[in-house]
Amino acid sequence: MRCAGRFTHRIAVPVHTPVRGPPTPRRNPVPARTAVWGQRARDGRGLSGRHDRATRHHAVNDYAPHRRVAERAAIAGDRPHRSRGPGCLNGRVTRASLEKQPHEVASMFDGVAANYDLTNDVISLGQARLWRKAVAQAVDARPAQKILDLAAGTATSSQPFVKAGAYVVPCDFSLGMLKVGKERHPWMPFTAGDGMKLPFKDETFDTVTISFGLRNIQDTDVALRELYRVTKPGGRVVICEFSQPTWTPFRTVYTEYLMRAIPPAARAVSSNPDAYVYLAESIRDWPDQSALAALLQKAGWSKVAWRNLTGGVVALHRATRA
Repeated sequence: MRCAGRFTHRIAVPVHTPVRGPPTPRRNPVPARTAVWGQRARDGRGLSGRHDRATRHHAVNDYAPHRRVAERAAIAGDRPHRSRGPGCLNGRVTRASLEKQPHEVASMFDGVAANYDLTNDVISLGQARLWRKAVAQAVDARPAQKILDLAAGTATSSQPFVKAGAYVVPCDFSLGMLKVGKERHPWMPFTAGDGMKLPFKDETFDTVTISFGLRNIQDTDVALRELYRVTKPGGRVVICEFSQPTWTPFRTVYTEYLMRAIPPAARAVSSNPDAYVYLAESIRDWPDQSALAALLQKAGWSKVAWRNLTGGVVALHRATRA
């Protein structure tokens, strides 16, 4: 199997008995321990090319889970309690709060959909392309495999899997992102769905992956258990997400860059620069590499490992469903 470099950290976990559906989190999970990754992850098993009911996509304009969440929030009078409240312009959310209410986050991404990929290239100083390449190598897609690309947005991240011959389902809860993606790739089965309640049957996919989207889901534990639920036994998860630089002097410089350089850079190319203030805030608030690995373990995943990219600015985690 091809490998995206060495996954230099591994979490030692107890044997997990496979169950149908997400496992019940342990009250006192075994503390995470690191070790050199000495073996490659298991390959996903090939499938027929037939599209079953579990992967038939919903029409982009017919299924909007964040709208229903917004209605419930309005009825309940929910308000964010952390950070500043969401920014608004003409009734549209321009910057979500760190409470990450689904309707806020979805509306915010609707507003950046048109120039999303360009903006990412600019603010990452070109590193975003290298990170996508590392994800593609870690997923190691094979012909006839079924792959869920969660938080796929416009499906730019999905294209390497498609080229490898896999059947890929790009899923996102921003209708604006899905609309742009559908215009660019009209043949792909774009699916509107909430990461905390995925619209797929149990044990559907050989591999599930999410890049720079797990941080935007309101409940990380629930999202990881949902990814576990829709993954076949022996299948894998690959998560690419911002993390914490490992070298202290660089970490200080990076933190300053997040708050001082990203928003001005976003103003030059983004249709909604306020969204990138949220980006900087959410990165600072996100768990580091070992903490995310512990959350994966808690959700039932085994063989948890991670690899740092760009000095730890981004971490690539992977794990296997027993």
